[in-house]
Amino acid sequence: MSLYAIGDLHLSFQVPDKKMDTFGRVWVDHEKKVKKNCEKLIRENDTLVLAGDHSWGRKLPECEEDLKFIEDLPGRKVLVRGNHDMFWDAKKTAKLNEMYQSRLIFLQGNYVPYKDYALVGTKGYTFEGPFYLDRRGRIRGWDEKEAEHAEKLVEREYERLVTSFEAAKADGYTKYIMFLHYPPTNILQKESCFTKIAEKYGVEHVIYAHCHGEERFHDSIRGEFHGIQYHLVSGDFLKWNPERIL
Repeated sequence: MSLYAIGDLHLSFQVPDKKMDTFGRVWVDHEKKVKKNCEKLIRENDTLVLAGDHSWGRKLPECEEDLKFIEDLPGRKVLVRGNHDMFWDAKKTAKLNEMYQSRLIFLQGNYVPYKDYALVGTKGYTFEGPFYLDRRGRIRGWDEKEAEHAEKLVEREYERLVTSFEAAKADGYTKYIMFLHYPPTNILQKESCFTKIAEKYGVEHVIYAHCHGEERFHDSIRGEFHGIQYHLVSGDFLKWNPERIL
């Protein structure tokens, strides 16, 4: 019963004008690579968490083939909401879980049992600019209005994460693995409310995606930080091989 994670599949079976091939060779036929690697690594009693940006479809009918692709991958599939997952309104998580019962699990404001752990998660958020640079490319300032707006979104996502933790805690869980789509910190931060809540609840692993493209792979924490292991699982970073977390 291993736990795997990968993110940013950006599937587009019903939205062909959103093919990702233009973003580099790693994206060519990436769906086939995902399928092949998952079938090689993952067994039916394993759990695979997909850390957001599943589909380019804006409404659920435009995502059905993408979600079917995920459903047909081996193992139990748990989905975290990404910034491009327009089909998934946060208020409709329960409805999605009802629709896809026994096929897919949608993680947002709830938790998913895994052995004696609770898998908790939310989309998350972090300020990504605009940043103002000097001639040497060093950050000298940023759009303060956008940063203020970002703080409101961070606070909203933080509260959703608290709901996830507290639901698991109320059911007796004391061991947690935390999932986000956005990274837990941006390029200006050493820590954030997301790293602090992970420390508060004694999380063992924090898994996130969103940072894809080689220039983004170092935007946030990777490896051990304050006793917690942080994992970037964007698909192109992993070369489409899901990472085994436990």
